[in-house]
Amino acid sequence: MAAETVLMVVVPEAEGLVKPFRDRFDPSAALGAPAHITILYPFLPPERIDDAIYAKLAECCARLPPIDFLLTEARRFDDEVLYLAPEPEEVFRELTLVIWQLFPETPPYAGRHAEIIPHLSVAWAQEAALMTQIAANFTAETLGRLPIAGRATSLALYDNISGGWKQRRVFPFAG
Repeated sequence: MAAETVLMVVVPEAEGLVKPFRDRFDPSAALGAPAHITILYPFLPPERIDDAIYAKLAECCARLPPIDFLLTEARRFDDEVLYLAPEPEEVFRELTLVIWQLFPETPPYAGRHAEIIPHLSVAWAQEAALMTQIAANFTAETLGRLPIAGRATSLALYDNISGGWKQRRVFPFAG
């Protein structure tokens, strides 16, 4: 695996619900990534991140208010990804666009997707039948446990330099 970085909003409020599924069906969880809403992936290569990049991110985040949100329902991308949708989603989309404007060489998902859809990944599967089964099990498990209220107070930078995802820096939002 090539060394990468990602900017994310960590969502500890969801960890108890999604961890059993993420541990089994999300490779990033097995590598140490917490429950999160991805803001910008891939971000800059680790070797390009220096004090000037940290300062730029810190200054940007210091101007942003905390984000109160709900994880409202499980949805799917095609038959491969099960995720929790945040509401309001537009604020996370706007956060992605703000960071992308600061670093235009880092389009979300390397430009592979035309639309930015904020999400907290729960499971990945390449077989439609398996994803249908995972989604049914997750729906049964979450019955009465959604929505989950969250409050984003910072943006976190993670890297996988050492073979697993590790938090590198946290950039607090204002207030």
